[in-house]
Amino acid sequence: MLKFSILFATSRKAVIEVEDFGVWETTKPYEIWLDGEKVLESQKAVETVTGLKPDTVYRAQIRTADDQSEEVELKTRYESVTLNVKRFNAMGDGVHDDTAAIQAAIMACPKDGRVYLPKGVYRVTSLFLKSDLCIDLDDEAVLSGSVVREDIPVLPGMIQSQDETFDYNLGTWEGNPLDCFASLFTGIHVSNVVITGGGVLDGNASEENWWEDDRAKIIAFRPRMIFLNHCENVTVHGLTIQNSPSWNLHPYFSKNIRFLCLTILNPWDSPNTDGMDPESVNGLEVVGVHFSLGDDCIAVKSGKYYMGHKYKEPSQNIEIRQCWMQNGHGAVSIGSEMAGGVKNLHAHKCIFDNTDRGLRIKTRRGRGKDAAIENICFEDIQMDQVRTPFVVNSFYNCCDPDAHSDYVKCKSPLPVDERTPSVNHLTFRNIVCHNCHAAGAFIYGLPEQKIDRVEMENIQVDYAENPVPMEPAMMDDLGETTLMGLYINNAKELILNNVTVEGNEGEAFDFHNIDRLVIDGEDRGKLS
Repeated sequence: MLKFSILFATSRKAVIEVEDFGVWETTKPYEIWLDGEKVLESQKAVETVTGLKPDTVYRAQIRTADDQSEEVELKTRYESVTLNVKRFNAMGDGVHDDTAAIQAAIMACPKDGRVYLPKGVYRVTSLFLKSDLCIDLDDEAVLSGSVVREDIPVLPGMIQSQDETFDYNLGTWEGNPLDCFASLFTGIHVSNVVITGGGVLDGNASEENWWEDDRAKIIAFRPRMIFLNHCENVTVHGLTIQNSPSWNLHPYFSKNIRFLCLTILNPWDSPNTDGMDPESVNGLEVVGVHFSLGDDCIAVKSGKYYMGHKYKEPSQNIEIRQCWMQNGHGAVSIGSEMAGGVKNLHAHKCIFDNTDRGLRIKTRRGRGKDAAIENICFEDIQMDQVRTPFVVNSFYNCCDPDAHSDYVKCKSPLPVDERTPSVNHLTFRNIVCHNCHAAGAFIYGLPEQKIDRVEMENIQVDYAENPVPMEPAMMDDLGETTLMGLYINNAKELILNNVTVEGNEGEAFDFHNIDRLVIDGEDRGKLS
């Protein structure tokens, strides 16, 4: 049955979601009608309707060629005033620095107002958001980011209060409170913000500027495209975001954040250009986003050591649906900076296309007892050319001085203490994985803190005709592999129902140190 809902509305546009009618694209084309007039034809599962009037009720209907239809009420938001940035002396000619003019419009905008950027190329350094704000970019508007470090504000990593009773954290870099450049859009302690439109945010990064010496602190660490620090009720919709200096979207210690109908583009070989890095976020909805970039499409985090251990703020209550992840290292990753934990993540109705991994959990000893990964569910997902669809790596060996230490890489049981992380309930349902290369699954828990429970139901795995060897996980003493089946080591409970592996070399199922194994309802007990 054809059904749809209004996912989000501003004063002048609305996002509709066609439900249970396909992944990313609907199974058949449909039309959108408003008050009896056809306004759009589409085959996208999540679509934007533009050209609406503020504070107006519409009768919205979708129809298909075979006479299926559904109707709902659509109401746009009230709008008090529109502030055109060109009236504030923004040139939009791609030459002048328009930062001050656009910032003036932002600061002057009243509640329920709209800051509008018409067609043009606006050169800016960093724009700071305020509460109760809507910024709307025309379809032919481009915000063009500066690559001159000396022109961009720096957010100090940590500032101590005058009475030395608390720290004030502004800047952050890869899970630690460090100085970083302000982002193209920077929000600090703001709420009720919308950034919308069909325009482009371009960071202008390349090997000649931001991506050269990408790990170095030069004045400060590289900026993001959108950074939301301690923000609440923020929606980013409709934009194309490209050529980011580092991570594209970084909500940080924030609540109730939505990313809808975005296109995030970076070259496949650009360094650390993650699409989205929610860090210690409570309440995140990601819908209808296309990722194509040089690192993880979504990497969920909660602090490396200091921030995770001090604040113990997990990333939680995250929903990802109707997204297309392409060309990244991982489609949806957890970690490795997750000392505060990650829980209640649901990814469904997505396409993972040509990524190194599908699900990717990265953790290791030392992250600490609060680094608990709990209640992670992936279902109704289509994967193609994903080298290893399922990876859980408790021996992640990248990016820190201790990464290759004997403590991290030891495969024998060690004492469980304050430094020991955990991985708990993982569920995978209704997933097709075509053209794998390295392994169908590589899941390796800690011997002293086994993965609590892994459930796999209705999983189909097959392999590429000409597979390319690679390491299924970044772990010492592993090496490159090709055509491994499902490798699972160190789990308390492993439950498989209707799981098939075709075309691999060797064993389809390669299981070790499983306390309880159940296959298609048959309890096979303990497996050493």
